[in-house]
Amino acid sequence: MAEPPRPELILVRHGETEWSRERKHTGRTDVALTDHGRAQARHIATAVEAFRFTHSYASPLSRALETARLVGLDPDIEPDLLEWDYGRYEGITTAEIRETDPGWSVWTHPVLDGESIDEVGTRVDRLLHRLLELEGHIALVAHAHVLRVLGARWLGLDAVEGRRFALDTATLSILGWERENRVVLRWNDPCGWG
Repeated sequence: MAEPPRPELILVRHGETEWSRERKHTGRTDVALTDHGRAQARHIATAVEAFRFTHSYASPLSRALETARLVGLDPDIEPDLLEWDYGRYEGITTAEIRETDPGWSVWTHPVLDGESIDEVGTRVDRLLHRLLELEGHIALVAHAHVLRVLGARWLGLDAVEGRRFALDTATLSILGWERENRVVLRWNDPCGWG
């Protein structure tokens, strides 16, 4: 596959963890991949191999790093790809939070002692600013919410619009171009898994 002159971002969400399977907010806790998550990552390796990467980056958390290595990448660590800091909500499901705060959503409500949506958006913008200086296929291996915000910001949408981009474990997404416009070329593709 020929390298595009402008950056084309190939996003990979890490494979399943126990917490992702249980739908717990998994921000900065370093939860390992499950055996199923490793199998998912090995499965999408074929799709990832189709690209010749000029750069690859991963969150410093082990679930992202292990996924990156299982799909055949040797990424640089990128702290701006860390998942949202969920503060007091770390390790808790949305359903559990709503028992005491009905209607709560990470997208629209405060995250007590964690990052705000604007802080996550600022972090993603800082990363995109650097990536837009590069060329070719760039792999980013990270987490659901930060990649969803990245998808929204790539399109020039407010960070909160990441809520409109569902993202399952071990999926491939591509952010690229149609002429001068930034577009989504592919999103939440399990590459034939399941």
